[in-house]
Amino acid sequence: MNKKTVLTILEKKRLKNKITMLTCYDYVTAKLVSSQDIDVILVGDSLGNVKLGYENTLPVTVEDMIYHTESVKRGNNGALLITDMPFMSYEITVEDAVKNAAKIIKEGGAEAVKVEGGIEIVDKIRAISNAKIPVVGHLGLTPQAINKIGGFKVQGRTEDKCSKLISDAKAIEEAGVFAVVLEAIPEQLAKEVTHCLKVPTIGIGAGRYCDGQVLVIDDMLGMFDDFTPKFVKRYADLSNIIKTAVKNYIDEVRAGKFPQEGNVYK
Repeated sequence: MNKKTVLTILEKKRLKNKITMLTCYDYVTAKLVSSQDIDVILVGDSLGNVKLGYENTLPVTVEDMIYHTESVKRGNNGALLITDMPFMSYEITVEDAVKNAAKIIKEGGAEAVKVEGGIEIVDKIRAISNAKIPVVGHLGLTPQAINKIGGFKVQGRTEDKCSKLISDAKAIEEAGVFAVVLEAIPEQLAKEVTHCLKVPTIGIGAGRYCDGQVLVIDDMLGMFDDFTPKFVKRYADLSNIIKTAVKNYIDEVRAGKFPQEGNVYK
């Protein structure tokens, strides 16, 4: 399986080939996902919700991201590996941004980092990129700004907000991002942003016209059912499969049916 790189992703936009991305947080899942020729694995700070049980992504630390990236790295076979920079790891100073991005690359083994925000963080994006670290942007619904935007709501529904998002997209492209994630925005706005950028867009709840798509794997597999956004399609229902398997195990142990002859050593 050919190794995917930043150049692979840029070439897919030029050739109009759709980019596939899934989140991933551990060795076993990374091994399974990358066996199917996925283009990009994202170690998302969404691990705060789906793995650590937090209400949102804000408590996630750089150390959390490095720990999970290391695990995913060991299972990944060919996908481009991108890791989210968590809340307050890049917003305060340029020096913090570069230092933490470098730490995620050096210690975690990521091949690129992702940051949330527009014009207000272009100096950080430029500095990280100038430090030879590839950067992905993230616009629209930015979960790290959840307290500011008032919840998990669709963004870009007014003329002013549409104009701001387009300006942000152009600004972060100029600053050096090689791709932009667009989350929870109207389809037509995502189409316009995709058309005006040279770098690819990857949508999550941004409609059909982005250059690629990303989903949280626990949502896609039906593992995380605390809340299911409209844009999620469930490709499996592992939650019920796992519950049934656990119940069958409990029943067999209690009934003395497990272990059986084939499960013991002689």
